Amino acid sequence: MTATEPVGTSIPADVPQPAPGAIPPRTPLIARAAAELLGSAALVAVVVGSGIQATKLTQDMALQLLANSTATVFGLGVLIALLGPVSGAHFNPAVTLAEWWTARRGGAGVSAGEVAVYVPSQIAGAIAGAILADAMFGEPLVKWSTHDRSAGNLLLGEVVATAGLILLIFGLARTDRLRFTPVAVASYIGAAYWFTSSTSFANPAVTIGRAFTDTFAGISPASVPGFICMQLVGAVVGLALVAVVFMRGKTDSGTPSA
Repeated sequence: MTATEPVGTSIPADVPQPAPGAIPPRTPLIARAAAELLGSAALVAVVVGSGIQATKLTQDMALQLLANSTATVFGLGVLIALLGPVSGAHFNPAVTLAEWWTARRGGAGVSAGEVAVYVPSQIAGAIAGAILADAMFGEPLVKWSTHDRSAGNLLLGEVVATAGLILLIFGLARTDRLRFTPVAVASYIGAAYWFTSSTSFANPAVTIGRAFTDTFAGISPASVPGFICMQLVGAVVGLALVAVVFMRGKTDSGTPSA
C-alpha cells in the first residue's frame, strides 16, 4: 500500500500485479519532459518575477533579496511537491547528470537517453520562464543582462551552493527520506540565497534563463560559462561528499548492506 492509497481499499483480483521486487511502470518520457519544462519555466518565472516586483516596491537591497528568496522558497517547494511524482522534479541539469552518474554505478536514476531529453527541456523552460516574467511586468521580452557575476568569490559560492544541494538530495535518497524533499530543498535554497556570495543559482538551466533578463535576478551572458563550470564542479564535490558521509556498510560476508 502506498502513502496515497485509501485505507481499507483492495485491489481487484483480475488486475495484473507486478512481480515482487519488479520496477513499477514509469511515467511516459514525454510527460516527464513536459513536467521538467513546466517546472523549470515556473521556477525561473518566480525568481525573475519576484525580483522585478521587489525592485518596484523598495530600493532597500536587503528587502529585495528577502522578497526574492522568500518567493523562491515557496514556489520551489510547491513545484517539487506537484511535479516530483511525475519527473522527479529535477529542474536542474546538475541534478539530472548526478542522477545519471549514480545510475551508471548501479543506483537508481535516469538513462543517457533520458538525460538527452531532460536537459534541453529544463533549459528551454528556464528561458521561457524568464521571458514570461519580463512579459508580466512590461519589461523587454529578451534583453541580455548586464549584471556581471564573474568575480572569483562568486564562483566559489556556486561550488558551495551546488555541492550542498547535491549532498542534500542524494543524502535524503540514501537515507530513504525523499518524502522531505519539497521542504528540505526549498529551505536549503532559501538559506543559500543568504549564506553564499552568489545567491545560490546552483542550476545551469536557471543560469542560462536568467541571462535573458536585464533585471534584478539577471546574469550577464559573459558570466554564464563560469557559473555553469563551477556548478558542475560543485555537483562532483557533492557526489563525493555523499559517497563519504553516507558510505554503505558491509555485512559479515563482505557484501554491501542495504
